[in-house]
Amino acid sequence: MPTKKVINILCYNETPSSLETFEYLKIKLPKLGYMVAETFDYNAELIISIGGDGSFLRALHKHNLPDIPIVGINTGNLGFFSETTPKGIDDFLEKYITGDYFIEEIHPVKAKICTKNKCIETEGINEIVVKANKSRTIHLSISVNDHLIQNFSGDGILIASSIGSTAYNYSAGGSIVDPSLEVLQITPLAPINSNAYRSFTSSVILPSNTIIKVNPEYRYEDSILLVNDGTEHYHTGITEISFKLSDRKIKLLRLKDFNFWTRVISKFL
Repeated sequence: MPTKKVINILCYNETPSSLETFEYLKIKLPKLGYMVAETFDYNAELIISIGGDGSFLRALHKHNLPDIPIVGINTGNLGFFSETTPKGIDDFLEKYITGDYFIEEIHPVKAKICTKNKCIETEGINEIVVKANKSRTIHLSISVNDHLIQNFSGDGILIASSIGSTAYNYSAGGSIVDPSLEVLQITPLAPINSNAYRSFTSSVILPSNTIIKVNPEYRYEDSILLVNDGTEHYHTGITEISFKLSDRKIKLLRLKDFNFWTRVISKFL
């Protein structure tokens, strides 16, 4: 007897629309020959995330950015990551079964956070933000491929992936980047420009092989808040944070009629 094809359905909010969509899929998918995993199955062929963009990001982070294609069904607000809505589920499933889709691979931002005693790593799908604790002004030395490019002063800096260019980066005044371009973007957050301080006031876009290093300028500023896709992590004793594009790939399932700039226009303009 052939092994059933397994799909993970992840629903991280309890809105009526999300719960109804979850129940509908649990009934619909077995009729199409798929088994819905009771617990997360790392050998599944697809992840279906129900909710908004926050739910989509939580689904990936909670399961350590799994090497499984993921598709979003938008029951939230913006739904930039999502590929369909509850009304379009049947049409999506028909296209999925017939192979009328493609996989878009994106690279997260990877950060290595070092103190005097150890280093830890983390990854952000959209962005990783460096800020001072308790919303103070932060002073940072920023280097690109070991060349100092500036001593920054302001609220903080944001390091965005290409796919994350339309998220917090865009709200902070950064540039929208086509995700087919593998780049890193540094966007300043409320930079200070005065007689005492000079900081970039616009984002800087760098090639995929770039390594960005960030060092606290003063000893008393070694307590830093890192915000990874909206989740805060407080670190003390930091000596250096380095950023690069991760080697890991997130696999986004896109229907064949997907177009990034059409999505941008419909969501933002």
